[in-house]
Amino acid sequence: MNGFDYDASAELYSGTSGRMRQKSLKYQRFPRAADAIRYVMEDMPANALLGCSIDVDEETYVGRAILPLYESPDYPLPRRAKAAQ
Repeated sequence: MNGFDYDASAELYSGTSGRMRQKSLKYQRFPRAADAIRYVMEDMPANALLGCSIDVDEETYVGRAILPLYESPDYPLPRRAKAAQ
């Protein structure tokens, strides 16, 4: 991802919704975008990706748009195995 700043701070919004529940958003701030991306891709359940958005440098990456940031050769952190669900 040319030009993406993995060292910039990031805000993560993750949502859950269900047929009988109201949508609820969870907010987390990360000192580095790379950490927020890692958290989404490695620590959250796989089905949660669609309900996530990350704000970095006034740009918003929603759902599957986060995946290329993680898979990019520019991603600075070592990838680890996703936790068993």
